[in-house]
Amino acid sequence: MITRAPVLVPCGVRTEPAVNAIDEMMEQASLALAATRYFEATALATRALARARSAIDPERMARICLPLQEARRQIRQLAVDDAAGRETPVTVIGAPEDAPRPLRPGCYLIQPPMIGADGRALRQAAERTKIPVFVLTREPLTKLGKWPIVGVTAEHSVRTRIDPPVPLERVKGRSTLDNFEGKIPLTWFEAAGEALGDSAIESIDPEHSPWWQMDDLLEALEAVPEHEKLHQALADTCRRAARAPRPTERRPSPLDDPFMF
Repeated sequence: MITRAPVLVPCGVRTEPAVNAIDEMMEQASLALAATRYFEATALATRALARARSAIDPERMARICLPLQEARRQIRQLAVDDAAGRETPVTVIGAPEDAPRPLRPGCYLIQPPMIGADGRALRQAAERTKIPVFVLTREPLTKLGKWPIVGVTAEHSVRTRIDPPVPLERVKGRSTLDNFEGKIPLTWFEAAGEALGDSAIESIDPEHSPWWQMDDLLEALEAVPEHEKLHQALADTCRRAARAPRPTERRPSPLDDPFMF
Protein backbone atom coordinates (compact mmCIF):
# COMPACT_ATOMS: atom_id res chain seq x y z
CA MET A 1 0.00 0.00 0.00
CA ILE A 2 1.39 3.42 -0.97
CA THR A 3 0.28 6.70 0.60
CA ARG A 4 1.30 9.89 -1.10
CA ALA A 5 0.36 13.48 -1.82
CA PRO A 6 -1.03 14.52 -5.22
CA VAL A 7 1.69 15.07 -7.81
CA LEU A 8 1.58 16.75 -11.21
CA VAL A 9 3.41 15.18 -14.15
CA PRO A 10 6.48 17.47 -14.39
CA CYS A 11 7.15 19.37 -17.60
CA GLY A 12 10.90 18.84 -18.00
CA VAL A 13 12.90 19.65 -21.08
CA ARG A 14 15.10 17.07 -22.76
CA THR A 15 18.23 18.80 -24.09
CA GLU A 16 21.47 17.37 -25.43
CA PRO A 17 23.61 18.82 -22.60
CA ALA A 18 21.25 17.25 -20.06
CA VAL A 19 21.33 13.89 -21.84
CA ASN A 20 25.12 13.97 -22.09
CA ALA A 21 25.41 14.76 -18.38
CA ILE A 22 23.23 11.77 -17.53
CA ASP A 23 25.28 9.46 -19.75
CA GLU A 24 28.53 10.71 -18.22
CA MET A 25 27.14 10.16 -14.76
CA MET A 26 26.21 6.58 -15.63
CA GLU A 27 29.65 5.93 -17.10
CA GLN A 28 31.09 6.96 -13.75
CA ALA A 29 28.53 4.78 -11.95
CA SER A 30 29.49 1.76 -14.08
CA LEU A 31 33.18 2.28 -13.32
CA ALA A 32 32.41 2.59 -9.60
CA LEU A 33 30.31 -0.58 -9.71
CA ALA A 34 33.07 -2.52 -11.46
CA ALA A 35 35.53 -1.30 -8.81
CA THR A 36 33.14 -2.43 -6.01
CA ARG A 37 32.57 1.16 -4.88
CA TYR A 38 28.91 0.39 -4.36
CA PHE A 39 27.89 3.50 -2.43
CA GLU A 40 29.42 5.76 -5.07
CA ALA A 41 27.67 3.78 -7.82
CA THR A 42 24.36 4.03 -5.98
CA ALA A 43 24.64 7.77 -5.46
CA LEU A 44 25.54 8.43 -9.10
CA ALA A 45 22.81 6.19 -10.49
CA THR A 46 20.20 7.67 -8.14
CA ARG A 47 21.08 11.19 -9.30
CA ALA A 48 21.05 10.08 -12.93
CA LEU A 49 17.62 8.51 -12.50
CA ALA A 50 16.20 11.73 -11.06
CA ARG A 51 17.74 13.79 -13.89
CA ALA A 52 16.39 11.41 -16.51
CA ARG A 53 12.90 11.80 -15.05
CA SER A 54 13.25 15.59 -15.08
CA ALA A 55 14.35 15.34 -18.71
CA ILE A 56 11.27 13.22 -19.50
CA ASP A 57 13.47 10.37 -20.74
CA PRO A 58 11.91 7.07 -19.65
CA GLU A 59 14.16 5.05 -21.97
CA ARG A 60 17.25 6.26 -20.11
CA MET A 61 15.46 5.70 -16.80
CA ALA A 62 14.95 2.06 -17.77
CA ARG A 63 18.65 1.63 -18.58
CA ILE A 64 19.68 3.17 -15.26
CA CYS A 65 17.56 0.77 -13.19
CA LEU A 66 19.74 -2.33 -13.67
CA PRO A 67 23.08 -0.88 -12.46
CA LEU A 68 21.25 0.86 -9.61
CA GLN A 69 19.65 -2.45 -8.64
CA GLU A 70 23.00 -4.23 -8.71
CA ALA A 71 24.78 -1.62 -6.58
CA ARG A 72 22.02 -1.70 -3.99
CA ARG A 73 21.92 -5.50 -4.07
CA GLN A 74 25.60 -5.63 -3.21
CA ILE A 75 25.13 -3.23 -0.29
CA ARG A 76 22.18 -5.23 1.02
CA GLN A 77 24.10 -8.50 0.69
CA LEU A 78 27.04 -7.07 2.62
CA ALA A 79 24.63 -6.10 5.39
CA VAL A 80 22.98 -9.54 5.43
CA ASP A 81 26.31 -11.36 5.38
CA ASP A 82 27.48 -9.36 8.37
CA ALA A 83 24.22 -10.02 10.22
CA ALA A 84 24.43 -13.76 9.52
CA GLY A 85 27.71 -13.94 11.42
CA ARG A 86 26.28 -12.42 14.61
CA GLU A 87 24.68 -14.16 17.57
CA THR A 88 21.89 -11.60 17.36
CA PRO A 89 21.51 -11.13 13.60
CA VAL A 90 18.99 -8.28 13.63
CA THR A 91 19.53 -5.26 15.85
CA VAL A 92 16.23 -3.98 17.26
CA ILE A 93 16.10 -0.24 17.88
CA GLY A 94 13.27 1.23 19.93
CA ALA A 95 15.13 4.34 21.12
CA PRO A 96 18.08 6.36 19.79
CA GLU A 97 20.37 4.95 22.48
CA ASP A 98 19.76 1.41 21.16
CA ALA A 99 21.71 2.19 17.98
CA PRO A 100 25.38 1.14 18.10
CA ARG A 101 27.96 3.92 18.27
CA PRO A 102 29.62 4.02 15.83
CA LEU A 103 27.08 2.55 13.44
CA ARG A 104 28.13 -0.89 12.20
CA PRO A 105 27.11 -2.98 9.18
CA GLY A 106 24.11 -5.27 9.53
CA CYS A 107 20.32 -5.51 9.66
CA TYR A 108 18.21 -3.16 11.75
CA LEU A 109 14.55 -3.30 12.78
CA ILE A 110 13.15 0.02 14.00
CA GLN A 111 10.18 -0.41 16.36
CA PRO A 112 7.82 1.84 18.36
CA PRO A 113 7.95 4.37 19.83
CA MET A 114 10.28 5.11 16.90
CA ILE A 115 8.68 5.52 13.47
CA GLY A 116 9.34 5.10 9.77
CA ALA A 117 11.12 8.46 9.53
CA ASP A 118 13.66 7.17 12.07
CA GLY A 119 14.36 4.16 9.87
CA ARG A 120 14.86 6.45 6.90
CA ALA A 121 17.24 8.64 8.93
CA LEU A 122 19.28 5.58 9.95
CA ARG A 123 19.59 4.45 6.33
CA GLN A 124 20.66 7.93 5.24
CA ALA A 125 23.26 8.13 8.01
CA ALA A 126 24.65 4.78 6.88
CA GLU A 127 24.79 5.95 3.26
CA ARG A 128 26.72 9.09 4.24
CA THR A 129 29.30 7.03 6.11
CA LYS A 130 29.29 4.15 3.58
CA ILE A 131 28.13 1.56 6.11
CA PRO A 132 26.14 -1.31 4.50
CA VAL A 133 22.83 -1.67 6.35
CA PHE A 134 19.42 -3.16 5.66
CA VAL A 135 16.74 -1.24 7.56
CA LEU A 136 13.07 -2.02 8.15
CA THR A 137 10.53 -0.34 10.42
CA ARG A 138 7.61 -2.02 12.12
CA GLU A 139 4.58 -0.42 13.73
CA PRO A 140 2.48 -1.54 16.74
CA LEU A 141 0.81 -4.96 16.71
CA THR A 142 -2.62 -4.83 15.06
CA LYS A 143 -5.83 -6.30 16.46
CA LEU A 144 -5.39 -9.18 14.01
CA GLY A 145 -1.96 -9.97 15.42
CA LYS A 146 0.03 -8.54 12.51
CA TRP A 147 3.09 -6.33 12.42
CA PRO A 148 2.75 -3.45 9.93
CA ILE A 149 6.05 -2.98 8.08
CA VAL A 150 6.57 0.48 6.63
CA GLY A 151 9.01 2.36 4.42
CA VAL A 152 8.79 6.14 4.08
CA THR A 153 10.19 9.12 2.24
CA ALA A 154 9.74 12.76 3.18
CA GLU A 155 6.19 12.71 1.75
CA HIS A 156 5.21 9.13 0.93
CA SER A 157 4.90 5.74 2.58
CA VAL A 158 4.67 2.08 1.65
CA ARG A 159 3.12 -0.38 4.09
CA THR A 160 2.22 -4.04 4.45
CA ARG A 161 1.06 -6.23 7.34
CA ILE A 162 2.70 -9.56 8.09
CA ASP A 163 2.87 -12.17 10.85
CA PRO A 164 5.45 -11.36 13.54
CA PRO A 165 8.22 -13.91 14.15
CA VAL A 166 5.99 -15.63 16.77
CA PRO A 167 2.27 -15.28 17.59
CA LEU A 168 1.72 -12.37 19.96
CA GLU A 169 -1.08 -10.95 22.08
CA ARG A 170 -1.80 -7.26 22.37
CA VAL A 171 -0.52 -5.58 25.51
CA LYS A 172 -1.98 -2.22 26.48
CA GLY A 173 0.35 0.41 27.82
CA ARG A 174 3.31 -0.53 25.61
CA SER A 175 4.21 1.47 22.55
CA THR A 176 4.63 -1.73 20.55
CA LEU A 177 1.27 -3.09 21.83
CA ASP A 178 2.98 -6.45 22.37
CA ASN A 179 5.59 -8.04 24.62
CA PHE A 180 7.97 -9.43 22.02
CA GLU A 181 11.43 -9.75 23.54
CA GLY A 182 13.09 -12.44 21.41
CA LYS A 183 15.57 -12.37 18.58
CA ILE A 184 14.46 -11.49 15.06
CA PRO A 185 15.37 -14.37 12.69
CA LEU A 186 17.28 -13.23 9.64
CA THR A 187 15.01 -15.30 7.38
CA TRP A 188 11.96 -13.48 8.78
CA PHE A 189 13.66 -10.11 8.30
CA GLU A 190 14.53 -10.75 4.67
CA ALA A 191 11.03 -12.08 3.98
CA ALA A 192 9.54 -8.93 5.56
CA GLY A 193 11.60 -6.77 3.22
CA GLU A 194 10.38 -8.76 0.22
CA ALA A 195 6.77 -8.49 1.39
CA LEU A 196 7.04 -4.71 1.72
CA GLY A 197 8.34 -4.25 -1.83
CA ASP A 198 5.87 -6.77 -3.23
CA SER A 199 3.04 -4.83 -1.60
CA ALA A 200 4.20 -1.65 -3.32
CA ILE A 201 4.23 -3.33 -6.72
CA GLU A 202 0.81 -4.90 -6.19
CA SER A 203 -0.69 -1.54 -5.23
CA ILE A 204 0.09 0.00 -8.63
CA ASP A 205 -3.16 0.50 -10.56
CA PRO A 206 -2.87 -1.43 -13.86
CA GLU A 207 -5.53 0.81 -15.42
CA HIS A 208 -3.47 3.96 -14.98
CA SER A 209 -1.19 5.47 -17.57
CA PRO A 210 2.32 3.96 -17.62
CA TRP A 211 3.57 7.47 -16.83
CA TRP A 212 1.56 7.56 -13.62
CA GLN A 213 2.64 4.03 -12.77
CA MET A 214 6.26 5.04 -13.39
CA ASP A 215 6.05 7.88 -10.87
CA ASP A 216 4.25 5.67 -8.36
CA LEU A 217 7.08 3.14 -8.61
CA LEU A 218 9.71 5.86 -8.32
CA GLU A 219 8.16 6.93 -5.02
CA ALA A 220 7.92 3.34 -3.82
CA LEU A 221 11.56 2.68 -4.70
CA GLU A 222 12.69 5.66 -2.67
CA ALA A 223 10.81 4.23 0.32
CA VAL A 224 11.99 0.63 -0.23
CA PRO A 225 15.38 0.92 -1.98
CA GLU A 226 16.53 -2.61 -1.06
CA HIS A 227 13.83 -4.38 -3.10
CA GLU A 228 15.20 -5.79 -6.36
CA LYS A 229 11.87 -6.47 -8.05
CA LEU A 230 10.86 -2.83 -7.57
CA HIS A 231 13.82 -1.83 -9.75
CA GLN A 232 12.75 -4.37 -12.37
CA ALA A 233 9.13 -3.24 -12.27
CA LEU A 234 10.22 0.38 -12.67
CA ALA A 235 12.44 -0.48 -15.66
CA ASP A 236 9.60 -2.37 -17.38
CA THR A 237 7.15 0.46 -16.72
CA CYS A 238 9.59 3.08 -18.03
CA ARG A 239 9.83 1.16 -21.30
CA ARG A 240 6.05 1.09 -21.57
CA ALA A 241 5.87 4.81 -20.77
CA ALA A 242 8.33 5.52 -23.58
CA ARG A 243 5.82 4.00 -26.02
CA ALA A 244 2.75 5.66 -24.51
CA PRO A 245 1.45 9.25 -24.81
CA ARG A 246 2.05 11.47 -21.83
CA PRO A 247 -1.17 12.25 -19.91
CA THR A 248 -2.15 15.89 -19.70
CA GLU A 249 -4.22 15.59 -16.53
CA ARG A 250 -2.99 15.41 -12.95
CA ARG A 251 -1.86 12.03 -11.64
CA PRO A 252 -4.57 10.53 -9.35
CA SER A 253 -3.96 10.55 -5.62
CA PRO A 254 -5.50 8.65 -2.69
CA LEU A 255 -6.38 12.11 -1.36
CA ASP A 256 -8.89 12.38 -4.22
CA ASP A 257 -11.09 9.76 -2.50
CA PRO A 258 -13.94 11.70 -0.78
CA PHE A 259 -14.49 8.80 1.63
CA MET A 260 -10.88 8.39 2.83
CA PHE A 261 -11.62 10.43 5.97
